[in-house]
Amino acid sequence: MACALGAAALTVAACSVGGAEAPHPARSARPATSPSHPPPHTAPPTLAPGPAGLTRVFASAERQERRTVALTFDADMTADQGARAASGEHFDNPRLIAALRALRVPATVFMTGRWAEQYPAQAKDIGGDPLFEVANHSYSHHAFTGDCYGLPSVPAGRMRADVERAFAAFRAAGVRHVVPYFRFPGGCYDRAALRALAPAGVTAVQWDVVSGDAFATDARAVERQVLDGVRPGSVVVMHCTRSAAPTTERVVRAVVPALRAKGYRFVRVSELLGADRKA
Repeated sequence: MACALGAAALTVAACSVGGAEAPHPARSARPATSPSHPPPHTAPPTLAPGPAGLTRVFASAERQERRTVALTFDADMTADQGARAASGEHFDNPRLIAALRALRVPATVFMTGRWAEQYPAQAKDIGGDPLFEVANHSYSHHAFTGDCYGLPSVPAGRMRADVERAFAAFRAAGVRHVVPYFRFPGGCYDRAALRALAPAGVTAVQWDVVSGDAFATDARAVERQVLDGVRPGSVVVMHCTRSAAPTTERVVRAVVPALRAKGYRFVRVSELLGADRKA
């Protein structure tokens, strides 16, 4: 199963400045509470393995009647992008994180372990903010299937270790609010991958709304795609990197008030999944 992000899986990276940690533009002005009222971080809900012991996949809260929506942002730095970051390429979007804080929007950041190693202070900062939760997007952003937009692939026997290595990188960086959710690089998975990840105890989280922000230059087109696609219980996939998704901050600043005007409330994936289980 693949996503509509296409080649974006190859280069989309993360939420900080390439090569060095950036000062956080909104750290001192962080709001104490959110109009979306995110609940305190508690033990996150998960889905038990399905038939044949396969890892379960959550893409949206289909039974959700309340107008809730989860914005998710992939911080997918690949294992070979360190040199590019060191040379000055900006795999970051600090203004996006500042916008989420200014708008008081809870969100889930799917982070690679390689990114947490490159930008440990930023990873810790995001994971320490009660608005956000950090989920696993693999260690190196290699594919978990054999054919996924040209990404190098992880052998089935190493898939669990790759996921656990990312969690270890989060711990080393001091990241708090880590949830046991996993997003497949490129959105690609098959039964073999779901079987390999079952011992890791994670719930796979996909999406039902592709924002189209990767490599987009027309912010209005991305806005329309999000607004046209969101339904109660939706999970929206977006990205937080200036180099590969330069319009995302503008998109967020437009769609958040538009969705709130329609009665939507923003939640983290953990809250959306928990509400879906209770429905």
